[in-house]
Amino acid sequence: MLRIGKLTDYATVILATLAADRSRLQNATTLAERTRIAAPTVSKLLKQLHRAGLVVSTRGTHGGYQLAREPDQISAGAILDALEGPLALTECSTGSGQCGIEHTCSVGRSWQKLTLTIRRSLNEISLAQLAGLDARGALPAERELKFMGRGVRAPTKVTT
Repeated sequence: MLRIGKLTDYATVILATLAADRSRLQNATTLAERTRIAAPTVSKLLKQLHRAGLVVSTRGTHGGYQLAREPDQISAGAILDALEGPLALTECSTGSGQCGIEHTCSVGRSWQKLTLTIRRSLNEISLAQLAGLDARGALPAERELKFMGRGVRAPTKVTT
């Protein structure tokens, strides 16, 4: 199963909380209270997000964290890269020379194509969409998710 880790999910919640109130700095304690994520976890994630350039920090009594860019300028792909590292479905998905059988493999290019397609999709979704701050939304309809869980394509409405 292809699934993001719990810390990446938590980091997205923290970023969405920062995106919802861009007007003020928020410290780790406040973010922990607002998100109901344990304070040590929030602090750890804020450090990772800061290192990745997704948040900026201000020291001092009235310090805290805020987004480094506008929410519509931070992609889901950037968030995943910051927490999980670069997306790679297979060893060869990151580039050549990573797999011992790549010279005889007939499926590697297809996995690379799938990885690239997923990467593009992740980069098309912004934090603003993930946080529900963008009217376009980020997630497929609940009905479509049900069909996807069964390995079946959702019926599409045909208009003439």
